[in-house]
Amino acid sequence: MELRLDTSYRQILRMALPISLAMLVPQINFITNNIFLGGLGERELASAGITGVYYLIFAVIGNGLNNGLQALMARRAGQNLPKEIGRLFYHGVWVALVIAFLGIAITYSVAPTILRATIHDAAIATEVIDFLLIRIWGLPFLYLYVMRNALLVGTNQTKLLVWGTLSEAVVNIVLDYGLIYGNLGLPAMGFNGAAYASIIAEATGLGVIYFVIHFKGLHKTFAFFEQTKVDFSVTKLILIQSTPLILQFAISIISWEFFYILIEHHGPRALAISNAMRNIFGLFGIFCWAFAATTNSMVSNIIGQGRTEEVLPLIRKVVRLSVSISLLLFVFINLFPTFFLSFYGQDQAFIQEAIPVVRIVSLALVMMSFGTIWLNAVTGTGNSKVNLMIELITIIIYCVYVYLVLEYWNMPITWGWGSEWVYWISMFSMAYLYMKSGKWKGKMI
Repeated sequence: MELRLDTSYRQILRMALPISLAMLVPQINFITNNIFLGGLGERELASAGITGVYYLIFAVIGNGLNNGLQALMARRAGQNLPKEIGRLFYHGVWVALVIAFLGIAITYSVAPTILRATIHDAAIATEVIDFLLIRIWGLPFLYLYVMRNALLVGTNQTKLLVWGTLSEAVVNIVLDYGLIYGNLGLPAMGFNGAAYASIIAEATGLGVIYFVIHFKGLHKTFAFFEQTKVDFSVTKLILIQSTPLILQFAISIISWEFFYILIEHHGPRALAISNAMRNIFGLFGIFCWAFAATTNSMVSNIIGQGRTEEVLPLIRKVVRLSVSISLLLFVFINLFPTFFLSFYGQDQAFIQEAIPVVRIVSLALVMMSFGTIWLNAVTGTGNSKVNLMIELITIIIYCVYVYLVLEYWNMPITWGWGSEWVYWISMFSMAYLYMKSGKWKGKMI
């Protein structure tokens, strides 16, 4: 198995396109959830916005761990050390499980008090809390599931990603249809039916992807079962590399939950529109995130080969591809905004109020298409503390903006969503300047 990568456009696309497909399936999954819940009413669609972002806080903590591990595995791949990749994966699984159960404990002990104190509508607060106390049990499955991302992306096996995500999507859609409305002989659970459907779907995806890993013999290539002793030096390395990224992602999404709570103060309609925007952002942002994951892995791999002079030209190649696709999507979204908004089953007034927000969000996607590439290039260098510092500064600027616009000045939510412009411009500026400075050269992980 060839673990070392080149920096051609072909290599970039060979990695990024399967990642895009693997990311597309969960987004379709998530949007399907919201379409089914929108059929229950505007309040349920509004509640789904808060529950979705809350769960996303913990999901992106898993992504932080995933990105840290991915950079480490890609570095070992560049150094052609397959057994070291297996050691990293084995220890990453145990770290993931510990974090997952901490997330469950926090949700049961702290979250209900915070949510009741911050959500103005008591009915929405109760619905959100009941849902989350069920949904959070999917976290162990999700965290073990994203470990496969680190392994397959870090070792250039991205074409295998699709099997787990495809099986997860099929199970989730079928169970959403059955458990939310009581179809297919299943009990009608309403809003909470989506929580049970998602947990079962995540468990299914996990089972399928680990079957594929074993079927392809990757467990032998990377010697998973030769290293069953816990080595605390490996655990320490994973935590040193991943903790700043976990904090970075968590801070980012907590600020988004803050944003959604401020949006809720503008009423259920504003919250429902914003939930639809998050779906659009997630669906059309998959290509940016796929290129970002590719950048992380390829930058680390190339540095592992000792080819640091090729890093900046590689990043520019990825940016060209990412921005080109995002510009095409920008045109498409703005030509047919009504088409995307009509899926949520809301009235014409909802669609008319949402269209100006679509314009703002679509331009933010273009900004993200290059901003997230440069940020993930920093991740690939191994300087995860720099990632955290960039995120902290950006989030302070972002939170001040959304508080002033949405709460202090009580401006329309169109202005509130302008915070995405503030976020991506700030983040890009700092990541770009850091990579251009060359201070990342010589970093050992």
